[in-house]
Amino acid sequence: MSFAASLTREPIAFDPSRGADVAAFYGDFAPEVKSLIKGTAGCSPFLAGLLEREQDWLKLALSGDPLQAFGEEIARLNEVALEVLDVELRRAKRRVALLAALCDLGGAWSLERVTWALTLLADTAVTVSLKRLVADEIRRNKLPGKTADDAETAAGMVALAMGKMGAYELNYSSDIDLICLFDETQFAPDDRMEARSAFIRVTRKMAAMLNDNTAEGYVFRTDLRLRPDASVTPVCISMGAAELYYEAEGRTWERAAYIKARPCGGDLAAGERFLKTLIPFVWRKHLDFAAIEDAHDMRLRIRAHKGLGGRIDVPGHNMKLGQGGIREIEFFTQTRQLIAGGRDPELRDRTTVGGLAKLAVKGWVPTDVARELTDHYREHREIEHRIQMVNDSQTQLLPNAEEGLTRIANMMGEGDLAAWSARLKGRLERVEALTGAFFAPGAETARPELSETEAGIVEGWRAYPALRSERAQGIFRRIEPEILGRMRRAACPEEALRQFDGFLARLPAGVQLFALFEANPQLIDLIVDICATAPGLAAHLSRNAGVLDAVLGGSFFEAWPGQAKLQEDLAALLFATADYEKKLDAARRWAKEMRFRVGVHHLRGLVDASEAAKHYADIAGAAVAALWPQVGAEFARKHGPAPGRGAVVLGMGSLGAERLNAASDLDLIIIYDAQGAESSDGPKSLATRPYFARLTQAFITALTAPTPEGRLYEVDMRLRPSGRQGPVAVSLESFRAYQMDEAWTWEHLALTRARVLVGDSGLGADVEAVRQEVLAAKGSAEKVMPDLAQMRARIFAAKAPDGAWEAKIGPGRLQDIELLAQSFALRAGESARRVEPQLRLGPRHNFITKEEGEVLAAAYRFLWRLQAGGRLLTDRPLDMEAIGEGGRAFLLREVDEDSLETLVERLERTTSQAAQIVERALN
Repeated sequence: MSFAASLTREPIAFDPSRGADVAAFYGDFAPEVKSLIKGTAGCSPFLAGLLEREQDWLKLALSGDPLQAFGEEIARLNEVALEVLDVELRRAKRRVALLAALCDLGGAWSLERVTWALTLLADTAVTVSLKRLVADEIRRNKLPGKTADDAETAAGMVALAMGKMGAYELNYSSDIDLICLFDETQFAPDDRMEARSAFIRVTRKMAAMLNDNTAEGYVFRTDLRLRPDASVTPVCISMGAAELYYEAEGRTWERAAYIKARPCGGDLAAGERFLKTLIPFVWRKHLDFAAIEDAHDMRLRIRAHKGLGGRIDVPGHNMKLGQGGIREIEFFTQTRQLIAGGRDPELRDRTTVGGLAKLAVKGWVPTDVARELTDHYREHREIEHRIQMVNDSQTQLLPNAEEGLTRIANMMGEGDLAAWSARLKGRLERVEALTGAFFAPGAETARPELSETEAGIVEGWRAYPALRSERAQGIFRRIEPEILGRMRRAACPEEALRQFDGFLARLPAGVQLFALFEANPQLIDLIVDICATAPGLAAHLSRNAGVLDAVLGGSFFEAWPGQAKLQEDLAALLFATADYEKKLDAARRWAKEMRFRVGVHHLRGLVDASEAAKHYADIAGAAVAALWPQVGAEFARKHGPAPGRGAVVLGMGSLGAERLNAASDLDLIIIYDAQGAESSDGPKSLATRPYFARLTQAFITALTAPTPEGRLYEVDMRLRPSGRQGPVAVSLESFRAYQMDEAWTWEHLALTRARVLVGDSGLGADVEAVRQEVLAAKGSAEKVMPDLAQMRARIFAAKAPDGAWEAKIGPGRLQDIELLAQSFALRAGESARRVEPQLRLGPRHNFITKEEGEVLAAAYRFLWRLQAGGRLLTDRPLDMEAIGEGGRAFLLREVDEDSLETLVERLERTTSQAAQIVERALN
């Protein structure tokens, strides 16, 4: 079929005279083609210029099959040498842009064919650039072990296409989002840094080659900022480093970005292998309600940031980000894919249209809704293209002026602006309604029957600040029956309702939160579950309703960021807060939000007890590390900087072992090294010993003092040399001397878990060296095991178990197993701090058998789940009646038991077996 015969529409020339002048260059073509060219040139100054500049090539292209001409232009690039590649890529971009525009405006190509062609050009530009630039690096011997043949696969480097490029959905004036990686396993360890440097050069040169606007134009604006931790990482990193980042710190928005990711240039096989490793990160196996919350939050933030809320008007409307725009349809599709794609791989389609179709087939979206949204999506994208075609501008904003809007309507073949605008407004409103329905379920249901007391509580809600506005009341009326219905199913409905009442009373405003609840029933479940299941967590929530800001912030359900990122975030927060007292308040708010987040994740089964323990320890470690320099700086204002190398803070006990629960306090020791200085140098100088003593007191106050935001942590310093009688801070020399000459066996055992949290790195290394020296010297002493037996007996005599469900204190329980594990580390003289690695030292050094080690490890895991779950539910001794049905169900899930009867039987059996092993090990 000829090009003329394939045309189904044409634009109306906004500037007929300009259109006629350009069409005159194409006088030999069929009237349909000339009319298309006239309308195109009469609407777009940019395309008019290309129609003149590239007329010789275009005449040949339009004389035959445009698709064949496009293919030949793409194929031509594969033979271009590096020296002229930048010029030839720009020539190809002009030609493909012109051909795609004519095929789009004339209806010869579908939207998908247009975006495919633009994307294939981008793929080719990236591929050819990588090959040529890598070949140049190989020629200069900058890639060890690689030969000229390796340039075909870019010597192990790959560019991942992200966003619209990854989905073959590039718009007419898109930038391209790339993540550049290299397969470090293709290089010897000693050669990897040199290879890394070469690939960084290649990436920078490629980006410049595509991005720079020269006299010949540009190819594609290139964005490399989607790579892991873009603010601190180079433009090309190893696949191993990227995998570690996503495993430890990957965010929800990065998960969504990888829905569309694909290798587009370089070593495609290596790129596919890398994407395969990310499947567990992107596609979660559980129902991912966090994706819904994040998408909704992003919608709200985009609208607020861009000022896109309010009434829909066509003039000035943002076709991408505005209400009813392209992004709404993309959010609608991707969110459902994230929710269910972990369970159903068939939903993992990169494209928006393809994703909608598969969601409809699988019943996640009604077929008619998917079909209608697809129609609106295609129409929106075509309008987006025409906005960009006018002047090759990367914009999605419709013109504000009538003249500009008329130009766009004319490009769509519509001569009646009012009719075109009305249809577009209707489409935008329809998309808003269809996608908004996902986030807002709607109809009110009847309130369940309440007792007199419960009814009194509920009636009091109308006076709360959060429910004073009509809009808030309207939304809340729709969600109230669900909240109350869930409360009625709690073991203690009235108590659960009181906990919710305390939470509601402290909310300063309710519209946004209630709308979020309505859009996300899972969050209603979350709040009700907290009130009905975990009285301790609910009480915390009722006292600190502000922690819900974290839920609204969009990162609440993301993967755990790790201590380094937590410390970085808190340090930045404290640095941005000028007043010292406000810094303390900020730290407390931050810690409350983070601990609440861990508690919720644990309650909902998103993390297990062991992961939650590490997360609580991360929060504490980050808080200590971020506050220490702030306290030091405040103290130095009066007394000068710390003498010598200053001091380090040691985490002891559970903090040192990175295993805290929801109610843990912190065991700390402060060790300093003045390096011979007798005093500080400041306005009010202090002798060295009182300097560090008072600095320590200031730090403990910063952690423990009640402020308007409460306490940060309770702190215990009894593990310092000489306990309560000793100085609160001790010099490095004194610490070593005490440990070597005076410390008791229990203090050596405690040292097995010591961990430097913050302070001078050199001093920290010296403290660690002393720790290892002491363990090596004292672990072989004959008195270790007899002392341990005496300690064990004193512990049991001093404190009886707190009830039948005690998991911590008593024979064969947590503390008993931990003491034995510490003795293994001490006797072996090894540096392991955490309980599990310490337990593994027992069989390794023949202190116990392998089978006994496995029994102890299993017992420890079981008892920790019981202990950590209990501390999340209540700050009192565990009482199965008091925690209610929801709490009991949570604990049974945690320990993988079907009933309290089987749990009590397992508890008795486990502790008995563990106690026998401990007793045998002591003899």
